[in-house]
Amino acid sequence: MSVSLLVATLFCVIQSSPYFAIQVIDDQTGRGVPLIELRTVNGIRLQTDSAGWIAFYEPGLMNREVFFYIEGPGYEYPKDGFGFRGIKFVTTPGKSATVRVKRTNIAERLYRITGQGIYRDSELIGQSVPIKSREALVLGQDSVQMVPYRGKLFWLWGDTNLANFPLGNFQTTAATTPLPGAEFDPRVTIPLHYFMDEKVTGRVRKMMPVKEPGPVWLFGLLTIKDEQSEEVLLAHYTRRKSLAEQAEHGLARFNDKAGIFERVQTLDLKNTWQFPRHNAVRVTDKEGDYYYFAFPFCTTRVRATWEDVCDPQKYEAFVFDENLGTYTWRRDNEPTTPSDEQRLMKSGKMIKESARYDLRDASGKPMQLHRASIEWNAYRHKWILIGNEQGGRESPSPLGEVWYAEADHVTGPWHKAVKVASHPKYSFYNPRHHAVLDQEGGRYIYFEGTYTASFSGNPMPTPRYEYNQLLYRLDLGDERLR
Repeated sequence: MSVSLLVATLFCVIQSSPYFAIQVIDDQTGRGVPLIELRTVNGIRLQTDSAGWIAFYEPGLMNREVFFYIEGPGYEYPKDGFGFRGIKFVTTPGKSATVRVKRTNIAERLYRITGQGIYRDSELIGQSVPIKSREALVLGQDSVQMVPYRGKLFWLWGDTNLANFPLGNFQTTAATTPLPGAEFDPRVTIPLHYFMDEKVTGRVRKMMPVKEPGPVWLFGLLTIKDEQSEEVLLAHYTRRKSLAEQAEHGLARFNDKAGIFERVQTLDLKNTWQFPRHNAVRVTDKEGDYYYFAFPFCTTRVRATWEDVCDPQKYEAFVFDENLGTYTWRRDNEPTTPSDEQRLMKSGKMIKESARYDLRDASGKPMQLHRASIEWNAYRHKWILIGNEQGGRESPSPLGEVWYAEADHVTGPWHKAVKVASHPKYSFYNPRHHAVLDQEGGRYIYFEGTYTASFSGNPMPTPRYEYNQLLYRLDLGDERLR
């Protein structure tokens, strides 16, 4: 389906509809913009769906002039003479209007991948949509992992909100899609096919069911050949007492017959780094074939063999050797972290030129990353990083600012960063660049993250978008990235 199906015609007639339809479009691309809020003078708040549409119907406000304030993260509508950013329309049922907004983000927001009512308003006014509204399988999903596996893309998420209870599935949810290309175009949609519970109709499956209490999260998802040279899915699991404390952790393998993850081994709770972590990236170069783990930088690695991945003693940490004045790979030390680097530089034990994680914006201001995804990019001939900042009080959001950086090696050094997306007073954490979706030789990349009011201090979650995955597209040919 072409992107043009998502673009509105100014003041077109929506036949036999009680709604006045408004579409907000990107003035650069002509494409509908999700997550733009229109607000009436009396505080009625409406959000555009993933095609940029709002189906407006409000008794008492139809067939009359109505003013709408317009705002949304990363996009801007011009101020009028009174300083208001908004526009008024005559809200005639069956008709529509278009609003053009200027994108201030470098990255383009495409659509919401998960949750219910992704194209709700489009469907209400009878527009063509890439996918029909899914049944309320999930209302919210946290922190994505995705890898190509056995001819498909395998997706999994952490805690999942269901219609009948928040965190209704807290033992991991998963889905598959075809490979991109003939069957789907990521510019338009990602057609998720969820693993379902055979015993409960309409409920998603618990992908790592355990008897012990607590949520189960899977990170460091990777594919590897086992002892029989069969391709398998492997990940690190953690069973939690709370956000800050885990009760158990170890390695889990996907059982293709049962369609669930099962324990391979349990690890010592004192082991804080010798296992697959967050985002795994495979690197084959003169040093060999390794998996590196971005947390947010690649400070640990292990040879890409079944035996080594399953043996904590085979993991290596990237450690700054104060005697040599350089980094080395060690098995007997914990990795040197960005915080360690700052301490070493302040003490004079490391010179600035030796730092690997001294990431700064264009003004030279240092930043602290929360999480990141690192992948090789053929278009830039660089390793590229997409990460979210752990911001301070002066930041637009504590966990909602997304940055882009480049390096010659997967381990850095990482020095210069450019902000590509902002989510003021909201969180957008655990960003993941899906390199398998790259287009035009890597010029266009796609990344997603968890959009939520959690940790932001914002008391007003965005309806339908809250605690779900938003997809962005970034043009690496954009001069602002240079």
